Amino acid sequence: MKILILAGSPRKNGNSYKLIEAFKEGAAKHDITVVPVGNMKINGCLACEYCHTQGKGKCIQDDDMQQIHPLLAEAEMVVLASPVDYWGLSGQLQSCLTRWYAPHKPAKATKYAVLLASGSEGVYEGIEAQMKACLPYCGGEIVGIIKTSMEKNNLQEACAEAKKLGASL
Repeated sequence: MKILILAGSPRKNGNSYKLIEAFKEGAAKHDITVVPVGNMKINGCLACEYCHTQGKGKCIQDDDMQQIHPLLAEAEMVVLASPVDYWGLSGQLQSCLTRWYAPHKPAKATKYAVLLASGSEGVYEGIEAQMKACLPYCGGEIVGIIKTSMEKNNLQEACAEAKKLGASL
């Protein structure tokens, strides 16, 4: 299975990446691509409708999202990994998600997972609601939402859960 992991953190040694590494270890038999969205230049959707009129599914903006669209088109599973920035996905990952509008949704993805890291516990509800609405709309099932927080000090437990999720695929 082709798995695309969109890494929303700009910190390569942060807890989001620790969850990614654990997931990758479990899913090692699959074809995995990690895209460091947190370090890329991705603008939000302009709502200009170019993609649905003249663009035939291609966005008018020329930024790093052009590297991601072909990967999204081929992915059979998409994993969104993010630090929780003020009760939401990182700004970079949120911009990436809004840009899925151009092709409408990942063409082949039937599975989604979400890996979240925060300093606090009670900050996940909004993201979970967004993911539970958005990802099934994109035509797939959510196979896991894994959360860790410094407050709860459960990074090892969450990494074990991420590894188990990867191995279950």
